[in-house]
Amino acid sequence: MEDLAEGMASAVDAYCRHLRLERNYSPHTVRATRCDLEQYALWAARRELDPLNVTLRQIRGFLAEQDRAGYARSTINRRLSSLRGFFGYCQSCELCQGNPAAALQGPKQPKTLPKVLRRSDMTRLLAVHAAVDLDGRPREQSASDLRDQALLELLYACGVRVSEAAGLKPADVDLAQGQARVMGKGSKERIVPLHGTAIAALKDYLDRGRSELLGEKDCAHLFVTTRGNPMSADAIRVMFKRSLQQAGLDPSLSPHAMRHTFATDVLDGGADLRSVQEMLGHASLSTTQIYTHLTPTRLQVAHAQAHPRA
Repeated sequence: MEDLAEGMASAVDAYCRHLRLERNYSPHTVRATRCDLEQYALWAARRELDPLNVTLRQIRGFLAEQDRAGYARSTINRRLSSLRGFFGYCQSCELCQGNPAAALQGPKQPKTLPKVLRRSDMTRLLAVHAAVDLDGRPREQSASDLRDQALLELLYACGVRVSEAAGLKPADVDLAQGQARVMGKGSKERIVPLHGTAIAALKDYLDRGRSELLGEKDCAHLFVTTRGNPMSADAIRVMFKRSLQQAGLDPSLSPHAMRHTFATDVLDGGADLRSVQEMLGHASLSTTQIYTHLTPTRLQVAHAQAHPRA
């Protein structure tokens, strides 16, 4: 069994290296995939199975155990996807004879609409670190406030992912042109526009906050910690949760809600779906279409313009 475990561990390492170096997967996706495959390897070890040579029925048994253990359908589907990709890779490298996960279908997931922030809640959130509070009183901003304000404004201004914001360099933000160059999933680069409020917040951070946070250090990334190190995606999530608490908003919201809110608001404002797809960096228009269900104002206008009795 030790030889089987070592063979599986070696195959997982090779596959994760392939995802990182050849497929340009994000570190977060590679970590999640490794975790899924390690869970599968533990299951196979408990049943004294060779993890690289199992049947479709045995893979179905692994997924059934995951369901009985109470894992969410989204987690089970992700683990099936990880196994499907892993066995496909192993088959191409002649580490196994076939892909037992290829023909399996994951459990159907209920369709849920993404969470968005109401206009009033967004106003409260963006006032947490601002130079003026909700009552119009000026506030002394620390270097961290300037950074966090710039981050929040950026997330809402152009709907970037947290990982994309964390990867920005100062040269990626062109304040004169009002745009940012973003590296998205699969190393796909796109240009996203910035509005005046976000530009002003970023300028304040670059002029006053970033140098104070850096101190004597030098950092290639745009957003830095109080120790002058690159601000990771996890650090941005922690900042977001802290800002939610200070604003008195729903603590279950994630930074991705800023992306959802951006897409919903620009569609409500009259943007066409294809433009929103480009700004979000979606590979498929069908992914962007979810936001059409979140824009009742847009639907009401379309109905009023098109229906003969409206």
